Amino acid sequence: MALDNLITGDPGNLAHLARHKRFRFVRQDVTLPFTVTGPVQYVWHLASPASPIDYAQLPIQTLQVGSAGTELALKLALKKKARFLLASTSEIYGDPLEHPQKESYWGHVNSIGPRSCYDEAKRFGEALTMAYHREHRVAIRIVRIFNTYGPRMRLRDGRVVPTFLSQALQGQPITVFGEGTQTRSFCYCSDLIDGLYRLMMSPHTEPVNLGNPREMTMLQFAESIRRLTGARSRIVHKPLPKDDPRQRRPDIGRARRWLGWKPRVALEEGLEKTVTYFKNKLGL
Repeated sequence: MALDNLITGDPGNLAHLARHKRFRFVRQDVTLPFTVTGPVQYVWHLASPASPIDYAQLPIQTLQVGSAGTELALKLALKKKARFLLASTSEIYGDPLEHPQKESYWGHVNSIGPRSCYDEAKRFGEALTMAYHREHRVAIRIVRIFNTYGPRMRLRDGRVVPTFLSQALQGQPITVFGEGTQTRSFCYCSDLIDGLYRLMMSPHTEPVNLGNPREMTMLQFAESIRRLTGARSRIVHKPLPKDDPRQRRPDIGRARRWLGWKPRVALEEGLEKTVTYFKNKLGL
């Protein structure tokens, strides 16, 4: 069963599951009380706006899903004696002073900045999840997800991969914030899903980073997108948003040791699959 209010989702992404006899979709805001009948083995709590555009437009909803939504999901896991996985984020590290970022790093976060609704919602969610584990013995798992991409992302999602691809495929200028020296690392969606499953099935209750440690600047990434798509788009620069992290790369040593996990899909291969999807969406 999947619950989603589709505030940032697309029901078309579920079309391939529509006839699956074991799948059921319920349109539901998880910040409001809900019931699930029958036994539940696993609760996967991935609900939240995750794009800077989305959480800038939906700051209160973002905070609510990280707090009230997380507690309702934890209460379900407690009631059903189910294992619970929280999808946290690399954003809990803020604009990091440690590089690469290990799970032991506590972060460098502006609690009242424009990104704080997302950062602090996830930090609270982690704290609440650990509290349910310590007080109620809920079997919990916490994953800190770094930049992930792939097919079925929205064209106007606001994150860098769909933004750069949409602009390049439509012959528009590719917009890079600041000088483009800030870094990111990109993990293909199938690698992330593999890591999520391994973590859920593991015995580990401490946070685990999942992401691809291959790091590149935004300017390098924009040039890669231009080469991959064959676009002649100009690269233009816009002012750097407030609190935009200067560098972001996961230390995945814990995932390697505990889960036997590492990313397997090369950036070029993953981008080619994503380009094909975007071309179909754009009718190209």
